[in-house]
Amino acid sequence: MRKVVVSEFLTVDGVMQGPGAQDEDREGGFQEGGWQLPYFDEAAGAAVAKGLAQTGGLLLGRKTYEIFAAYWPNQPAGDPFADILNNVPKHVASTTLEEPLKWNNSTLIHGDVAAGVAELKRQAGDDLMVIGSGNLVQTLARRDLVDEYRLMIHPLVLGSGKRLFENGGVRAPLKLTATETTGSGVLFLTYQKAD
Repeated sequence: MRKVVVSEFLTVDGVMQGPGAQDEDREGGFQEGGWQLPYFDEAAGAAVAKGLAQTGGLLLGRKTYEIFAAYWPNQPAGDPFADILNNVPKHVASTTLEEPLKWNNSTLIHGDVAAGVAELKRQAGDDLMVIGSGNLVQTLARRDLVDEYRLMIHPLVLGSGKRLFENGGVRAPLKLTATETTGSGVLFLTYQKAD
């Protein structure tokens, strides 16, 4: 059975909003976009590339899908992240988007998202990765569909912004299975569901 792996850039205080660019996500008046870039060194790039290379598909919420679909197809040929992201299957959770989706290899999850993801998990193939997509992560966590968290904790406190684990979530015992620290102080933590 395939696993659902949540892979997130986070600050020490758990903020996940707008890591990649100043204007990436200003919802709620967020002004701190692009906070992750100063910490993205060679070790971080290698770890992210390794995780992406092992994925059998992406699970994305509508907002993250729209951000990615506007950015990644426009990157130069040979960009290792763009090559993977543009070609891997993308499964999108949205009640407002309609097919056909504009980004290569993208399909909507129709009906109940949790049931759709459970069906994808039963299919053969490599693991499915969730990037960003905070609302989707919460939906999957409430339905016990997240198998692994790969959290990249950056040495920064923002004090505001959307957090991965908001109030009202569910209790989920985890076990730490891997750690790595980059030269820029980013801590890579891998947690799996505790048995």
